[in-house]
Amino acid sequence: MPTINMLQAINQAVDIAMAEDDNVLCFGEDVGGFGGVFRATSHLQEKYGKARCFNTPLVEQGIIGFANGLAAQGSVPVAEIQFADYIFPAFDQIVNETAKFRFRSGDLFNVGGMTIRTPYGGGISGGLYHSQSPEAYFAHTPGLKIVVPRNPYEAKGLLLAAIRDPDPVLFFEPKRLYRASTGDVPEGDYQLPIGEAEVIKEGADVTVLGWGAQMEVIERAVEMAEKEGISCEVIDLRTILPWDEDTVVESVLKTGRLVITHEAPRTGGFAGEIAATIQERCFLYLESPIRRVTGLDTPFPLILEKEYLPDHLKIYEAITASLHY
Repeated sequence: MPTINMLQAINQAVDIAMAEDDNVLCFGEDVGGFGGVFRATSHLQEKYGKARCFNTPLVEQGIIGFANGLAAQGSVPVAEIQFADYIFPAFDQIVNETAKFRFRSGDLFNVGGMTIRTPYGGGISGGLYHSQSPEAYFAHTPGLKIVVPRNPYEAKGLLLAAIRDPDPVLFFEPKRLYRASTGDVPEGDYQLPIGEAEVIKEGADVTVLGWGAQMEVIERAVEMAEKEGISCEVIDLRTILPWDEDTVVESVLKTGRLVITHEAPRTGGFAGEIAATIQERCFLYLESPIRRVTGLDTPFPLILEKEYLPDHLKIYEAITASLHY
């Protein structure tokens, strides 16, 4: 298998989907000849023409409204929002139209074929308008699926699954890993399951849970903890909505401890939902309080980005504090 980065894996996934089905359309701001601001859609317009891969005006509400209309008529839109921070003008379209279209029509119509790709998160010195992690806003919306890959292999397999999924999918891509994360990825077509977490590493003392770019950070924290004799079980949630409760519960019933980490601010972050569910289902098995290692409850800073982000040292401290509670 060739070694490629996450951007190349995403490009391959969209390429395979477009080659397989003429109804798949790729559009967004500068995605055509320019290949997108990160070059995730490079050469797709050359290969499939301007009718299937094209630029849109700089209007996010219009991009998603257009995607809803296309999907309702049988097309399979893969719409790009250039940065997840820019998704908020399209919030109404996503939560009030995309998510509800099938329900409100009694299944006469649906927009299930649409996928919304968008880069999220910090780590690129992007400041407060290019670094946010807004997944929790959409996790409150029945009718959507939310997927976050951690590496190139996961990105390709999950994106192909998202494009073919019968429900609308928000696909959040960790932008700081676009070129930093590389790995062996099959050249051909494959899919990974949406809605299933993956136990990356088995352990006995504490469960450490995250998604997307935080999985790399977790790995470094776990290496530190293991030098202290702490056995960590590591889980990549992969899908925020619907999230895989059973896999996390099974792990916590074994370890008795849970540390959850995400880049988004602490208050209202998705870690809170996970913690509430796990304490309901595992209360008598918990050996210590569930701990959250998250971003801060402030706008995302530029100069103090490293202080804001939940790094491996903060996660390591949470692991050791959980064990010695």
